[in-house]
Amino acid sequence: MDSIGTPGVPWGASERARWRGRQGKRRSYADEVVAVLERLRRDFDVVSYGALEYPPDGTYPLFALKSRAWDDALPLVMVTGGVHGYETSGVHGALLFTQRDAAAFAGKVNLVIAPCVSPWAYERIHRWNPDAVDPNRSFKADGAAGEARRLMEFIAPLRGRFLMHIDLHETTDSDESEFRPALAARDGKVHQPGEIPDGFYLVDDAENRQPGFQEAIIAAVERVTHIAPPDARGHLIGEKVLSRGVIQYAVRELGLCASLTGARFTTTTEVYPDSPRVTPAQCNEAQATAVRAGLEFALAHR
Repeated sequence: MDSIGTPGVPWGASERARWRGRQGKRRSYADEVVAVLERLRRDFDVVSYGALEYPPDGTYPLFALKSRAWDDALPLVMVTGGVHGYETSGVHGALLFTQRDAAAFAGKVNLVIAPCVSPWAYERIHRWNPDAVDPNRSFKADGAAGEARRLMEFIAPLRGRFLMHIDLHETTDSDESEFRPALAARDGKVHQPGEIPDGFYLVDDAENRQPGFQEAIIAAVERVTHIAPPDARGHLIGEKVLSRGVIQYAVRELGLCASLTGARFTTTTEVYPDSPRVTPAQCNEAQATAVRAGLEFALAHR
């Protein structure tokens, strides 16, 4: 990435085009995600909420699952995954929860699950969309990512009715080795090296902190994978640790997906898949466990 453009100068159209030309397809959204959604039609309504046209790579249909026995008297719960397409367990953890655990909440909540918000990036195992834009900074009125705009349009009629929204992410070693240096190069800045947390953690909303909710999820996930300890300064990814495994961001101001629904209980999960202490299956399990624990807490404290 650092070979694209001139150091200290933000990328223009030619640099973005050069970057995109390097991004080849490495896995299949149709085979690994859409095919699973088709099998879930027995129990969920599979809703198309638009498509992304990215020639010459093709058209990427966008799908969400909705509870088939929808009841307007019940609270709404949102699960999102794959906002960053390379964060694999966010996608497959959402699908695991849907396949295995969602039935336990039938008649208690209406579920809305968007398991792969960024399919182009999923196929390329990348953080950005093809315009070199981060979708998870675009959930706001002037957001530049179509991935975020389509989901915002879909959710707009339901916004304000959600009890809970959990957004499933990963923090990977490639954040430090690839994506943060690329971000600095794109924006004409100097990359400041950071430290990747070793383990699972959560991001609370600075404007709507829910410490009991976060702590309940941490306690459940700890039975699946290890929780990230703070660094020597008491921080995780540069943010002060509020409680074990929990930091906070101003999610609305930053345009993060966790601000999408206006839910009472919100969090962003961060799984660490590069640890030698975990397997991909454990990472998926940690995500599904976080959703389940969050739901149980939200329903008990609604």
